[in-house]
Amino acid sequence: MVSLSNHAREVAWKALKAPEATLGELFAADPGRVDTLSARFELAAEGLGGGVLFDWSKTHLTENLLAGFEALAEAAGFAEQRRKLFAGEVVNGSENRAAEHTALRGVGKEASVEEAAALRERMRLLVGAIHEGALGEVNHLIHIGIGGSALGPALAVDALARDLARVDVHVVSNIDGVALEEAFAACDPATTLVAVASKTFTTIETMTNAASALRWLEENGVDDPYGRVIALTAYPEKAVEWGVDETRVLPFAESVGGRYSLWSSIGFPVALAIGWEDFEAMLAGAAAMDAHFRDTDGRANLCLRAAFADLLYARLKGAETRAVFAYDERLRLLPSYLQQLEMESNGKSVTVDGEPAGPTAPITWGGVGTDAQHAVFQLLHQGTHLVPVEFVASVAPGDALDPAHHRILLQNCFAQGAALMTGRDSDKPACVYPGNRPSATILLDDLDAATFGALIAFHEHRTFANAVLMGINPFDQFGVELGKEIAKSIDKGGGSFDASTEALLEAAGLG
Repeated sequence: MVSLSNHAREVAWKALKAPEATLGELFAADPGRVDTLSARFELAAEGLGGGVLFDWSKTHLTENLLAGFEALAEAAGFAEQRRKLFAGEVVNGSENRAAEHTALRGVGKEASVEEAAALRERMRLLVGAIHEGALGEVNHLIHIGIGGSALGPALAVDALARDLARVDVHVVSNIDGVALEEAFAACDPATTLVAVASKTFTTIETMTNAASALRWLEENGVDDPYGRVIALTAYPEKAVEWGVDETRVLPFAESVGGRYSLWSSIGFPVALAIGWEDFEAMLAGAAAMDAHFRDTDGRANLCLRAAFADLLYARLKGAETRAVFAYDERLRLLPSYLQQLEMESNGKSVTVDGEPAGPTAPITWGGVGTDAQHAVFQLLHQGTHLVPVEFVASVAPGDALDPAHHRILLQNCFAQGAALMTGRDSDKPACVYPGNRPSATILLDDLDAATFGALIAFHEHRTFANAVLMGINPFDQFGVELGKEIAKSIDKGGGSFDASTEALLEAAGLG
């Protein structure tokens, strides 16, 4: 039986119609289209520097569609779900949990904000002690985690630390020993710390890698390997039981999901690399986006407007993928980060009521410009697939070389969006560019800590908004469990599997 809320949502969905006009026709009909569908998000008012331009004018959004999506948001109870998110109420119904990542940034339920501040102070003191030499000389950190415990820190360190890192950070997530050996080769064990990041402190990949890191320290003359370990977990008692001194355990709240945990003690390697002042600036930038998302309604809400465009293509136009291209080497890991955020959150097939859902999350993929132009843009321009594209770039360069480098980079970024939209005719069929291919552009004034924080929070809230409009739960991830269970049964032996799996086990000597 379909619930009343689902019925209202479906009625609103059926009222939405994708426009038949091309992008060129939409621009010709509305000289003010750029002003209508682009907006700046200012951080200067928060004392955090510049801002971000969000331009969705090269999408097929129209006034009618915006109004229709606003009606959908009302039918879906978006305002109430958003209130619950920030109030720390249950928004993950299948697991009866809140999702309190915004509290880590100071925006949310008062008690949760206060708890997060206390835990953050504990981390600040430890980071300060390490920087001041209380743990001896520390030049390297091997950060061991997987999923959200690795993707967020890896992205943030790569984006913000680079040559300015106070401590050289190596993030290891893969159980493949090659990854860990590469980190060992780059580090001096005498001046290396190991951070073990696991919400439950039971994740098999993480704990196996952690045990190997301890052996590496011991085999290379470190007298007290456990004394070189920092534990980042929501279950501190398990870390202490494993052998970590309680003074080296940095907890975070159980109500914080893994892919939203960068802002918690999982961000320890980021703070260690960039320093506490910049880590707090990152949190402040995210908090500024939190406030915008919480306090702004309808199409003026940048995160909600982005979700409108996402759903226009995924639901109304049948696009099965969404491509993200960072025209900034410092954001080369952004597509990988967004893959987990978007596909683990919204890769669902049922609504919160257990009813079959329509098309949900598209496949997120992407790369780095200008490399991607010489690899995948052929398909984007002339292929048969509809692929909404998102460009991310910074006005300020991240290098000190000849300004020509950055000028050419930005010129290419903007040219690709223009070419996707306008296309080109030719008397040679192979040289025709159909055009009318959508893109959005996120243009940062600069890639500093605060702007980075705002960018990531924008995507978090955009993902949540998509989920509410589709009526699905973005905070559970049961889809990752079955494969883990089968792997454990293989390890224990005695199980029976399909003929193909049995043959592979035999071929690998695991049968």
